[in-house]
Amino acid sequence: MNYKENIDLQKLPAHIAIIMDGNGRWAKQKGFLRASGHEEGTKAVRDVVEGCAELGVPNLTLYAFSTENWNRPKLEVDTLMRLLVSSLKKEIKTLQDNDIRLHSIGNLASLPKKAQKELTDVIEKTSGNKRMTLSLALSYGSREELTHCIRTIASKVKNGEISAQDVDDKLINEHLYTRNLPDVDLLIRTSGEQRISNFLLWQIAYAELYFTKKLWPDYRREDLFEAIHNYQNRERRFGKTSEQLS
Repeated sequence: MNYKENIDLQKLPAHIAIIMDGNGRWAKQKGFLRASGHEEGTKAVRDVVEGCAELGVPNLTLYAFSTENWNRPKLEVDTLMRLLVSSLKKEIKTLQDNDIRLHSIGNLASLPKKAQKELTDVIEKTSGNKRMTLSLALSYGSREELTHCIRTIASKVKNGEISAQDVDDKLINEHLYTRNLPDVDLLIRTSGEQRISNFLLWQIAYAELYFTKKLWPDYRREDLFEAIHNYQNRERRFGKTSEQLS
């Protein structure tokens, strides 16, 4: 089935988020070092990003490195940071050619200085692009994000900048890393695992969840098109009944 031909371009998800899982298992299955899986995974990133831009998806967020990933072996962490820097350098042409703006969310101050510098440079160079916003979740954890949000709001209440009665969904959204992004419509996770792993817990409140057994290095835009087609064939009720929607 040609999924792309059957996608309704007027009903695209406004925000797709992807948990890119399976790099290590892909490498292990092939008898390679885990680093090889991460390197191969960058090809999937490029193809999926271009696929989203091709369709006209306005926002894509990729879970690139979690707060928990810092607990992995030092060699693997160092490899991931090196890949981040090299990929940003190599992919800036892809971003510019596709009119994609780079954005990042997470505790970015915890990244190595070299990675911070390269990230800032690419964000600045692509800041004028309009077709799509690509957000990289780096040193990101949703619990850490929510804790930071609550502390900030609590401090403002304490200092009299706002009152406790001012705190609502809108105010909380304004204090999240994703303050300039819409809620997630479609969350995709590769590798067969069926959990959220501390990713965008607030933002996926009404997201459609899509799990695939395909490992991330093997994931391509055709798989993305299949996920979007699946999404478009679901009924999104947001707490209402089917009869109310019709």
